[in-house]
Amino acid sequence: MLQRILTSAVLLALLCILIVASLRAQVAPAPRTAAVPSVAAAAAPAPVLAALPASAPVAVPAVATTTRAVATPAVLTKRAQGLSPKVLAMALDAMACAKARGVSGKDDLLTVIDYSLPSTTPRLWVLDLAHGEVLFHELVAHGKGSGENYATRFSNTPDSLQTSLGLFLTGGTYEGGNGYSLVLKGLDEGVNDLAEARHIVMHGAWYVSPEQARSQGRLGRSWGCPALSEASAHTVIDRIKGGSFVFSYSGKGDWYRKASSSLASCAGPSHDGPDSGVRAAASAVTAATVAQ
Repeated sequence: MLQRILTSAVLLALLCILIVASLRAQVAPAPRTAAVPSVAAAAAPAPVLAALPASAPVAVPAVATTTRAVATPAVLTKRAQGLSPKVLAMALDAMACAKARGVSGKDDLLTVIDYSLPSTTPRLWVLDLAHGEVLFHELVAHGKGSGENYATRFSNTPDSLQTSLGLFLTGGTYEGGNGYSLVLKGLDEGVNDLAEARHIVMHGAWYVSPEQARSQGRLGRSWGCPALSEASAHTVIDRIKGGSFVFSYSGKGDWYRKASSSLASCAGPSHDGPDSGVRAAASAVTAATVAQ
């Protein structure tokens, strides 16, 4: 009987121990785990850049341009004392016509001789067309066969001792019987195209001077050549040699109508008349004053 009681007590004690252990297990705190820092869910805001002051635009140096004003004969003749606007216009037209026909010559230089003026008056002008300047204004003699103080007769004939008119192209230089001389090639058939065969050249001469003009009432005369003073000949020749145009004018005769460099001769299928393409070409070669 006693044994049964002890056995029941032991079993009861063991049951109590199990119940207590079970209760302790339920109320025991959960084991601590290392704290994991929370990660912010929101994306980090983009960094704000400090507003920089707008830089001033870099200055671009201006490109220097040259504007050439088209010169009319009046502009050049205003500077070329004694040169007729009509004569200059004819010279420019002849030059443009020759270039339109394929003659290769300088655009920026033109020599004009007006034989309608007396020999005692400076009647040769060298014009810088690129700058609208007069480089030279000189006395020039005409041929013995052309007249006294005024030249009234002109020819393309050998041994006539007469001056030839029309448009010429300058060539090279040489030392000859008249000293330093400039070859002139006549560009107008039947008017001056025999200039080289006739040895018509530009040269200096002792009989071309203001003193000769005063003492004789005229200059001395050449054998048909445009003769300059000895003081100016070398300088003028060196400036115009090598492919510049020389235009010799007179109001006498119908030589200009016959000249192949005349505006009338240039008018053809490709031109509507004297005020069209050739006239425009004449304007193009008369660039004068440079506006800086």
